[in-house]
Amino acid sequence: MKITRKTKTMIGLSPDNLPVDELIQAGVPVILKGVARDWPLVRHGLSSPKRAMDYLKSFYNGKPVIKFSGSPEIEGRFFYNEDVSGLNFTSERIPLDQFLDQVEANLENAHAPSFYVGSTDLNVYLPGLRDENDLALAEDVLEHHDPLVSIWLGNRTCASAHYDFSNNIAGCMVGRRRFTMFPPEQVHNLYPGPLEPTPGGQVVSMVDFKNPDFEKYPKFKEAIAAGQVADMEAGDMLFIPSMWWHQVESLASFNILINYWWNTAPSYIDTPQTTLLHALLSLRDRPEAEKQAWRELFEYYVFGPSTKAGAHLPEAARGNLGPMDEMKARRLRALLLNRLNR
Repeated sequence: MKITRKTKTMIGLSPDNLPVDELIQAGVPVILKGVARDWPLVRHGLSSPKRAMDYLKSFYNGKPVIKFSGSPEIEGRFFYNEDVSGLNFTSERIPLDQFLDQVEANLENAHAPSFYVGSTDLNVYLPGLRDENDLALAEDVLEHHDPLVSIWLGNRTCASAHYDFSNNIAGCMVGRRRFTMFPPEQVHNLYPGPLEPTPGGQVVSMVDFKNPDFEKYPKFKEAIAAGQVADMEAGDMLFIPSMWWHQVESLASFNILINYWWNTAPSYIDTPQTTLLHALLSLRDRPEAEKQAWRELFEYYVFGPSTKAGAHLPEAARGNLGPMDEMKARRLRALLLNRLNR
């Protein structure tokens, strides 16, 4: 597979002046070139993998992390086994410093096992690291949510294409990364896998991007035409809009990524993933005519302008058709729970 379209790049930015509102409104991925190049973690990594490991260890508080391990045969692709009856890797809890020692011992091993620690909360496991390595995101950007700031570590690994509910700024701290990305409408051409289990918590594309089987997944050719690639060096960061599919490859013998996830919707707004699961239960297997009728209702009440359904009603009569607030959200949630528990 070869995707030729390169992701847009912005240069001359610092961790203190990211135009996050502008990025969100544009709604496309953007490489933020060199934003973190002066962070101590990046500088240590450019010196040597061991310097970066020792720097991390100086903040580690001893809490065990979840380590994923795969045989050399999986070539870093944490995925399903051959018949999709399980996963092709194992997991265990170990101290972070022990994990780093295992990676260090295999830095020169061309056939090393695949080692990976994903989505580990910096504040919980490496307190103090953000004091020296952090973005200054504007308060208005984070009006409703503080960001979840996580670290990802390992050797040459691949996280299959998936989407995240949140906006994402991902920073390549040590090593090199390649993100292969697709807009949300390409879900039809990416052949999503099972809802559960999943290799990393999110539904992933079943297509092996290195060796795509076009007989089995013919529409993936359409995804290729719409895809784009972001190649990142240490110090680069990447903005990924909510719901964009992205595959993440770690290309060096030791790699560190730090990312910031955040949502712009108020915290009382539930995740649409819950709605999707309930729609599978309540809508998917109904007669086609009924499904089309419900499609129109959803277009009217949900996917159209938020003020449309209640605009012709007196304000006092709009109820849940008016602007959502925390009290209405609580009442709706209670109503739904009551109906689901019948």
